[in-house]
Amino acid sequence: ITNHVLVVKGGEKYMNIKKMLVGGAASALMLGTFATAVFASPNTLNWGTETNAGECEKIGKPIVNVTQKVINDVDSGFNGYWAFDNYNRHIQVWESTTPGEYCAIVRYTGQFDAQAGQSSPDLGSTNILDGDEDGAFEGGYRATITGTLDATPAWNTRGSVGSFDYDCDLSANCPGYVSWVVQYFNPGYVFAYDWWGWIYHAGNNGSWVNSSEGNSGGIL
Repeated sequence: ITNHVLVVKGGEKYMNIKKMLVGGAASALMLGTFATAVFASPNTLNWGTETNAGECEKIGKPIVNVTQKVINDVDSGFNGYWAFDNYNRHIQVWESTTPGEYCAIVRYTGQFDAQAGQSSPDLGSTNILDGDEDGAFEGGYRATITGTLDATPAWNTRGSVGSFDYDCDLSANCPGYVSWVVQYFNPGYVFAYDWWGWIYHAGNNGSWVNSSEGNSGGIL
């Protein structure tokens, strides 16, 4: 058995720790981590299957189907903040077969920039990064949102919603962070992750899997 830390991109880690039990209640941006016990997974991640639309118990076509570009997000692992991320993500939301519920799938592809002097993200690692451990990552999450859609959402429901500079620092201050969920749902929604995971590829410096199914590998 190993511990895993939830590494959620897009400044969403703070809300994730709170489990987003009261949607939109976390107005201050504070990223963090939590751990739980699961069985370790191999150093691969079948994220494409888990973030496939077929995993949603949905009705009809997506009611939200947008892309978003994010730069200067901060990433964390078991040992604190260790990299800055730039990525594109595809956000889709469907009405669920259960009244009042919605299935959300968010898929990420991007690059991470490891920061010299920070600790490697993998569990139990004592390695200190030299800043050359850069690479690409991919993954995402599937979630259930219980609540009411905003009749006049702040963002469009199709196409690109634009580029966002989160402007994070290594203390997880991200003044440019914007929650995508708040753009489409009225306050009081409940958010629950059904699956999440990311895999990081750093070439000769290794790879790291961080997932709700477990963790493996490491960035050296």
